[in-house]
Amino acid sequence: MALSKVIPNDTVKRLRQLLDGSHNILITCHVRPDGDAIGSSFGWCHTLKAMGKDVNVILPDRMPKSLEFLPSTKDAVIYTQHKEYADRLMSEADLVLCCDFNAWSRLGNLGTAMSESPAAKVLIDHHQKPQIDGALQISYPEMSSTCELTFRLICDLGWYLDMPRDAAQCLLTGLITDTQNFTVNCSDPEVYQVMIKLLEKGADKSQIMWEAVKLTTYQAMKLNAFAISERMEIFPKYRGAVVYLTKEDLDRFDYQKGDTEGLVNEPLRIRGVVYSIFLREDDDCIKVSMRSRYDFPVSDLCEDLGGGGHRMAAGAEFVGTMDECRKAIMDEMEKYAHLVPKNIDKPELK
Repeated sequence: MALSKVIPNDTVKRLRQLLDGSHNILITCHVRPDGDAIGSSFGWCHTLKAMGKDVNVILPDRMPKSLEFLPSTKDAVIYTQHKEYADRLMSEADLVLCCDFNAWSRLGNLGTAMSESPAAKVLIDHHQKPQIDGALQISYPEMSSTCELTFRLICDLGWYLDMPRDAAQCLLTGLITDTQNFTVNCSDPEVYQVMIKLLEKGADKSQIMWEAVKLTTYQAMKLNAFAISERMEIFPKYRGAVVYLTKEDLDRFDYQKGDTEGLVNEPLRIRGVVYSIFLREDDDCIKVSMRSRYDFPVSDLCEDLGGGGHRMAAGAEFVGTMDECRKAIMDEMEKYAHLVPKNIDKPELK
């Protein structure tokens, strides 16, 4: 069964023109890249290389270890480690594919340099309110993931048969991680058709589930257990949960990048919890992540804090102390209390 036509022919035609007219292509994604960012970036990378293009991936910073199993990801140019080389690649590029972000600020220190590159820019993203103007903007917030959007574009370009297995492995990783293994953002039945087509190309779902979702380290497991047992607060009135970790907590458990991936989702397993908020203290700000059920708009809460994202998966960066951030979160919970579904029982805390 063929996928329905979603992307206009004019958009696909323009993308083909840009790709055909380019030889040196760069691909980049957002800072602290997740499975969808890495999956879409390297899904394009492997496919374009199969089509004879010279392709490089520049990442704003290092990816989590849980994604290093994906093919060729160790060939990525890390901007925080190889700035001079990355700058040269940007000056020589014909085209930049911007995957899984909607504003240059989402690239951290790489944002200014990438935006000033003379190369044509193509945005390929599924976040709300895109702010990047370039040669082409392909933005579908209703799509499950940027990996799904990438797969659809590859098919529309007529490249499915030529898409290598490595590309399929990367794209399925993003699809699985952004839908939390097909539990959110997957109401469209065609999402499952995309998965089947990627499996037909040789993607290994079992490997993805173990490497990108299930496996962890001893210290990370202890950190997450501590967070749930000692740093989780449930607010029955608001049907909300807050988990926080201070810098001291992180240092105590030798925190490494990616150790708290997925922690924000854990409180949603508690019956009666509609949305979950995770706060992590970094050197310069408090990282805020929010997830929800029942279509509760955590994106609105995050926008009030200067962030944004999807309706049920969003984030922000709060400049201030942990106590100040928690107070701001409480104000937001009160502000949006009227949107909590009335038919959801309060969490039982006995």
